[in-house]
Amino acid sequence: MEDCLFCKIVAGDIPSTKVYEDDKVYAFNDIEPQAPIHIIIVPKMHISSSNELTDDNAEVIGHIFAVAAKIAKEKGFAEKGWRIVNNCGEDGGQTVGHIHFHLLAGRNLGWPPG
Repeated sequence: MEDCLFCKIVAGDIPSTKVYEDDKVYAFNDIEPQAPIHIIIVPKMHISSSNELTDDNAEVIGHIFAVAAKIAKEKGFAEKGWRIVNNCGEDGGQTVGHIHFHLLAGRNLGWPPG
């Protein structure tokens, strides 16, 4: 999508601090972190939100969770714990129209989240 912030980041048109990349996903540090570790993981394929998942594109979500676990192990916070969050729609807190997951760690992430 031409005007999608995350598509522009994936394409390299907007700079980011890359944490991980493969043929399906791109992960980068959030510019307004809500925890000591706050990484955004996005599929390279544009999917607007969780509402747009279908049998044809949903496999990338399993891959995102596998990538999150890999990052957690590589960065050394897997044992202490982490959280992965997806916001869907305006009331769900989604602010960018490209499905993405927040990988949060580095502090106690109490419940309920807010």
